Amino acid sequence: MEATTPLPLEIWAQTPAAAQALILTQQAQLLALQAQLATVQEQFEQELGHLRARVQALEAQLGQNSTNSSRPPSSDPPQAPARPSSGPAARRPGGQPGHEAHRRPLLPIEAVDHLVEYWPSGCARCGQPLAADPALEATGPARYQVTELPRRHAEVTEHRVHRLRCPRCGSTSAAVAPPEVAGGAFGPRLQATVALLSGRYRLSRREVADLCGELLGAPLAVGSVDHLCQATSAALAEPVAQLERAVQDAAVANADETGWKRAGQRGWLWVVVTAIATVFTIARSRGSPVVKNLLGERFPGYLGSDRWSAYSWVPPERRQLCWAHVRRDFQALVDYGGAAVMVGKLGLVLSDRLFAAWHQGRDDPAARVRFAQEIGPLQAEFHTLLEVGAQNPVDKAAGLCRQLLKLWPALWTFATVPGVEPTNNVAERALRPAVLWRKGCFGSQSPEGERFVARMLSVAATCRQQGRSLLEYLTVACTAAQHGAAIPSLLPAPTAQTG
Repeated sequence: MEATTPLPLEIWAQTPAAAQALILTQQAQLLALQAQLATVQEQFEQELGHLRARVQALEAQLGQNSTNSSRPPSSDPPQAPARPSSGPAARRPGGQPGHEAHRRPLLPIEAVDHLVEYWPSGCARCGQPLAADPALEATGPARYQVTELPRRHAEVTEHRVHRLRCPRCGSTSAAVAPPEVAGGAFGPRLQATVALLSGRYRLSRREVADLCGELLGAPLAVGSVDHLCQATSAALAEPVAQLERAVQDAAVANADETGWKRAGQRGWLWVVVTAIATVFTIARSRGSPVVKNLLGERFPGYLGSDRWSAYSWVPPERRQLCWAHVRRDFQALVDYGGAAVMVGKLGLVLSDRLFAAWHQGRDDPAARVRFAQEIGPLQAEFHTLLEVGAQNPVDKAAGLCRQLLKLWPALWTFATVPGVEPTNNVAERALRPAVLWRKGCFGSQSPEGERFVARMLSVAATCRQQGRSLLEYLTVACTAAQHGAAIPSLLPAPTAQTG
């Protein structure tokens, strides 16, 4: 009875029954209120924890910069931490002490257009006339070369197609102009130059028209500039198609993507870089069908990329994840704070050791053996870090570690497969000209404009890879197109024959 009565037994026994009932009712209500209060307090604590985690996540998002995310350095706010210097922080700008000077070499005499000789008219001391001295001639004169642009305007050739009357039957006959004459008002080199200025140096159509009139003496309308760009794009269709087929047989490829709009609608610019060719394409999607179409669903080689899900169709054993992205993710954990900091700091230390070993092994063939010896312990330490980090109370840290464990083989392909790099820098560098182009033009306005962008980027990057002159190739391609001939391939001869 004592366990169930709210008052001592002797007092409770003297309490009227009505009062007892009222006390018991109030006691039950009090217990119910206490239970509700405990539930509310528990819910409050949970909600407060969620809000704190959300604030931390938002602060981390607000603190994103080029050192802890994929944001470009140009987007860094003024308060962002300085990017780590590639050399001693205290060195002054410019050439450093001991740096070998690089001077402009003189051209060989056969490459000089004009030669001007200067001879002394007499002795500088006494005025005596001078004669040639074989001893001095053996050392040769002092040479100075001045490069200047000629005062030259574009050449205009007028083609006249005459008609003659037959004295026998009285009918008239007209000469037949070559196809390249009747087909347009601009020659192949001017067409190639217009495409180069627009597609490689990212000038607007109006700027190209102004430059052609001001610098080349070849006034063009803005519509003519666009027409020449589209004609060049059509001429490059088959060479770029050959590049697209070639990348599907590459032993190693790197891929990346960035945003690209068409008439304000969001799209994506994709790039695939191989040892001999680079291919761009613009699509409305950022999904795996685009890169599958670029590489082919049966792509036999190794693919370097970031961890975007569109690349997950390639088995981890034939992928190489970008360690630069991984390192930025660890830096993001350090900046996130809390229990994630230790995972981030350890990850940065291990990734720094990995890059140091890789650079030594890459630059020094004799160090490859040492690299093979060092990579094993690094892998073991990193695996332990990920296993421990997967249990981290911070979801951001645990999620990163679990994802890397799931893709574990794709972290280490570079250590065993020749030609595979630990980063995706080659694809990111290929995208840089396109990103600069996008900043100036805000994308394309039509499918035809997108094709010109993708083809010009592909040809420009491939020519750069192969050490070829882009202007000369464009001129040859435009000449062939104007004459109705086959467009030269951009692939090396053996690949071109099999492509």
